[in-house]
Amino acid sequence: MQSLSDFVSRASDFVWGPFLLIPLLLITGLYLTLRLKGLQFTQLWHSLWLALIVRREPGGAGDISHFQALMTALAATVGTGNIVGVATAIALGGPGALFWMWMTGLVGMATKYSEALLSVRFRVPDGRGGQSGGPMYYLTNGIPGIGRPLGLLFALFAAVAAFGIGNMVQSNAVALAVRGSFGVPVWASGLVMAGAAAAVILGGIRSIGRFTGFFVPIMIGGYMLGAGAILVRHAADVPAAFGLIFEGAFSGTAATGGFVGAALAQAIRFGVARGIFSNESGLGSAGIAAAAAKTLEPARQALVSMTQTFIDTLVVCTFTGLALIVTGVWSSGLEGPLMTQQAFIEGLGVGWGGHIVTVGLSMFAFSTILGWSYYGEKSVEFLVGYRSVLPYRMVFVTAVFFGAIYRLDFVWTLSDVMNGLMALPNLVGLLLLSGVVASETREYLRGRRYHGGL
Repeated sequence: MQSLSDFVSRASDFVWGPFLLIPLLLITGLYLTLRLKGLQFTQLWHSLWLALIVRREPGGAGDISHFQALMTALAATVGTGNIVGVATAIALGGPGALFWMWMTGLVGMATKYSEALLSVRFRVPDGRGGQSGGPMYYLTNGIPGIGRPLGLLFALFAAVAAFGIGNMVQSNAVALAVRGSFGVPVWASGLVMAGAAAAVILGGIRSIGRFTGFFVPIMIGGYMLGAGAILVRHAADVPAAFGLIFEGAFSGTAATGGFVGAALAQAIRFGVARGIFSNESGLGSAGIAAAAAKTLEPARQALVSMTQTFIDTLVVCTFTGLALIVTGVWSSGLEGPLMTQQAFIEGLGVGWGGHIVTVGLSMFAFSTILGWSYYGEKSVEFLVGYRSVLPYRMVFVTAVFFGAIYRLDFVWTLSDVMNGLMALPNLVGLLLLSGVVASETREYLRGRRYHGGL
């Protein structure tokens, strides 16, 4: 068993290392950015208007609104990476790592746009008044020959990853954080989380969409208010923080407190890796939520989905990173959530400031469980049919409880590998179907320009 665990651990290091997935994700994002003529820059304000102001589109097949689809996808991506991942990136790579997280997010917006467009373009009726879509469908229906095997591989990898990255890792992180801050036993946290998850998940995507549409804005807004208060209290230090970020991005910045000196290569490595981990652009998972949106235009929903990466990386991660830098905690030698907690304690000037991080981490992790439950459900449905959905939901909810009370390192490492492997068939699909993405985008922009409308 130890040899199998070692093998899986080495596989995880290889898949997520600097020679496979990370360069493939970046190259694909850059290629799509060029193919779409920098759409994430030219259409950003329009996409934010569609996502946050219009919020829904009259007509069109689907299960939930534009806004609910976006919030479901945000629920899955705004998670521990926005708190723990940012702290780790800056601790190991220096403040310059935040700059490379921004660059990864900007490139990833084109990837996220393409995933969502293809997911809506190739979605199919599920026979129950809703829609099913995502990489497994656009691979199967959009690419002759190899598309079907690629779709099956994606669905298999996603179904396994959902139980680790999207479930047990999250519930365990919450249980440990709540026990550390408030002394609550892990089994009690597990029961509460499993019960709350069951109340939402068993109702399907419409229930998930309604809940995330209400919960996620409060979750993100509350956390940003706390981080924003730190920046207001340390307003005089904000310009210097940006100076450290840009200086470190191109020269590297030495970290103190026992960390290895952060050279330029480390700033790039950790910034890019944690940026991808945070926004999940290229993994294909968010396209599954996009396919459930009520829309007549694949490109319109894709623009809405594109804002997910912007909000996750360019907004939430930035607030965390700046809070760490202006308080000076980034070089303290603390790790992960402890570093962010200390930043809130020092930044707000109150001992309970760290509890904001615990509550934020708990909310972020719980929302991730909800979003990934739907990704895993649609993947299992694609593999073995609709009759698997209810048993899957029940097993998924049960796993929330066991994840809280047991630390299953092997399961977590295996799901980490599966999480990375999801991207490989998806990236093939994005590259082979990039012509479809470009054509659909041109038609949408031409119609909006000359005929008005959304």
